[in-house]
Amino acid sequence: MTGPRDLPAVDTSKRRLLAGGAAVGVLALAPGVTLISTAAARQPGKPASSKVRWGMLIDTRKNQNGWQHMIDACRKENGWQGHGRPETDPQWIREVNLKDKKTGAAHSLPVMCQHCENPPCVDVCPTGASMKRADGIVLVDRHTCIGCRYCMMACPYGARSFVHEPVTDQKPHMPRGKGTVESCTLCVHRIDQDRVPACVEADWRDGNNAILFGDLNDPESNIAREVARYVTSRIRADLGVEPGILYRGL
Repeated sequence: MTGPRDLPAVDTSKRRLLAGGAAVGVLALAPGVTLISTAAARQPGKPASSKVRWGMLIDTRKNQNGWQHMIDACRKENGWQGHGRPETDPQWIREVNLKDKKTGAAHSLPVMCQHCENPPCVDVCPTGASMKRADGIVLVDRHTCIGCRYCMMACPYGARSFVHEPVTDQKPHMPRGKGTVESCTLCVHRIDQDRVPACVEADWRDGNNAILFGDLNDPESNIAREVARYVTSRIRADLGVEPGILYRGL
């Protein structure tokens, strides 16, 4: 895969494409435009592998119009909605605004679950509901979550929400329930179908091309090459939790 239009796709290499005769999927995004990826990294029906480390690189310099399009895409894809009470409404992804007090320069970035290599939320969960897949995706099992909210207190990014209200119109791929904790899943249901997260696709459609998504463990992937070539940042890198969400332009 080459060319700027391909950057938001799940990053794969020619080597991976040829290995084992991997299946190829084509996603039509606009007339005459397609997004191509392979199912080599995670084949349907097979368990997640530690050989893969899913990650996201967000270039905050490429989007001057805010990140609401990503928030809207996440909400629509996963079925979470507010009730007009910001203090209790779920928020899987939010826009954070930064401002330099001396110069007045303003900046914004999207913040969601950072899918840490060493997730504090998993360490404190008493039931094992908070968990990390082998490929680095951090999830919550709603069936075993008891709503203690220890994980919310442990998360240094404020990325988890507690479901205070009864849930209706759930998405079949994203079960939710009152009294449980939830957060960004990197659209794991899409990844397991060889598709990119909804927020990435929305950003691509919006013409920003501000997000790279792919396998950080694959040195030939676009995201790994960008991370190796340019300076990137992790929010609160000093904590040593090694987030899978990286930023440029902070």
